[in-house]
Amino acid sequence: MNNRIRHLGVVDNVDGGCIKVRIVQTSACSSCKMSANCNASESKEKIVDVYDDNSRGLKVGDNVIVTASLSTGFWAVVLSSVIPLALLIVVLAAVFFITKNEIYAALFSLGSLLPYYILLYCVRDRIQKRLSFHIDSMSDVADDVNNLL
Repeated sequence: MNNRIRHLGVVDNVDGGCIKVRIVQTSACSSCKMSANCNASESKEKIVDVYDDNSRGLKVGDNVIVTASLSTGFWAVVLSSVIPLALLIVVLAAVFFITKNEIYAALFSLGSLLPYYILLYCVRDRIQKRLSFHIDSMSDVADDVNNLL
């Protein structure tokens, strides 16, 4: 079982320790011949930042494979969705139980997200190091690019 998330991308910009890679995320049916006539197929172009002090001689236009571990994706979902939802529900229930007022419960539950997002902002450097993409070594990239194409 492969525990890596992999995307084929093109180097968009190399600036010191930050390499910007343009990836195209496509739905499973985007390769279908009828995808141009179908609303279900979609394709999104995204630019991801890869923080690497050693750019390995990469230049704009190079094909690369950007990888991240499955745990990176898991923690991104937990920090962005699961914890805020749980916080919202717990505060809503607690305030409603104490005050019996739906308006106060709604306002306090929404207001409880503000300290959470401020905390995330304060520790963004630590989060960035943990939730980051990497570029595979150039020898792996040559073989994998041909397999992905």
